Amino acid sequence: MRTTPVVVVMGVSGSGKSTVGTLLADRLGVPYAEGDDFHPPANVAKMAAGHPLDDEDRWPWLRAIADWIHAHPSGAVVTCSALKRGYRDLLRRDDVPVWFLHLSGDPELIRSRIAARTGHFMPPALLNSQYAALEPLDADEPGLTVDVAHTPQDIVATAADALQRGEGQEGAR
Repeated sequence: MRTTPVVVVMGVSGSGKSTVGTLLADRLGVPYAEGDDFHPPANVAKMAAGHPLDDEDRWPWLRAIADWIHAHPSGAVVTCSALKRGYRDLLRRDDVPVWFLHLSGDPELIRSRIAARTGHFMPPALLNSQYAALEPLDADEPGLTVDVAHTPQDIVATAADALQRGEGQEGAR
């Protein structure tokens, strides 16, 4: 029987991480955590004021998510932009398998989604800074990249099927 890894649903703001993450966690029957909830208040205030986070802002947030990941060795789903390889390396440790679901898509589609949503601290003006920082999954990283033009249900089905087959899990430990 294959061990369910912790799935990190990653991508820029507005890519659908929360929607896909909750659906995927339900489908897999594992715990779910919203990565935005791990941000300290200073990070949220900085982004809400229209200022992008830098690495110094992100490291404590990423360490908190990594701690949550490694408290769920039997599998879970968490959202996290995980924009850079170094960030993803911090989220992975040898004791818990981690698999990344990168939600990728056309910047204009994602920008329109951000503009249409309400109640979120991330303004559309910061999207360019996220794309500038984004380092897509490398071939040796465990995971899968999917286009956000598909429905959330289709994305979840694709991810669940890939996990079932063990696709992209060679480097998950």
